[in-house]
Amino acid sequence: MVYDRTIDGQEYTFGVSGKLIRNVLVMFDHETDSLWSQLLGQAVDGPMAGTKLQPLPAVQTTWAQWKSLHPDTLALVTGGPVYDSYDGYYTSGQAGVIGETFSDTRLPRKELVHGVLVEGQPVAYPFSELRTQRAVNDTVNGIPILVLFHVETATALAFHRTVADQVLTFAPSPDDSLIFVDHETGSRWMALTGAAIGGPLKGKRLARIPGTSSFWFGWKDFYTNTLVYGR
Repeated sequence: MVYDRTIDGQEYTFGVSGKLIRNVLVMFDHETDSLWSQLLGQAVDGPMAGTKLQPLPAVQTTWAQWKSLHPDTLALVTGGPVYDSYDGYYTSGQAGVIGETFSDTRLPRKELVHGVLVEGQPVAYPFSELRTQRAVNDTVNGIPILVLFHVETATALAFHRTVADQVLTFAPSPDDSLIFVDHETGSRWMALTGAAIGGPLKGKRLARIPGTSSFWFGWKDFYTNTLVYGR
């Protein structure tokens, strides 16, 4: 997750506290020593308690895919071998360090979901559904939204699907897994950027909805009132 670390005109510097809340990392800020939930983006203890950080849209994808879209990107390199120390954890039955806080059997605990907040309503989109549909045209709290999925890189992104007061309906292009087409104008859209690259709406861009890809047990432990797409 990515947040704007400027609050009321002041820039804050964050670090890792070493604490967990419901298996999720807890940050601290150097300026006030307040504790912040990574998933909520909110201070949960200290002078800043109750303050929220502004989430920024981000993409969780492969390095190769990102570099192909942004060849001049800067990367944080820490040195040493590149490997995933959690590799075995992904396929184990273990739910975090302390186990689940709340029970919810709508999905397997290790099902990956793309979680978004739409006007305060949490919604989880299971990867199992996204892999099948690739383009989910949904309406949450009366707001038309779109969740796109690129199967090859397991990348999920959410957008508003209203452009110039017109609600669009999307489907995957049959000839390119990164391209989606809207039924209303036939314009072609790039999945990972939300930009129209061809057709009557060329040059337009869908507005992003910040979200995060998470294990189901982690998402629902924080958002117990979450909706689950397809359930």
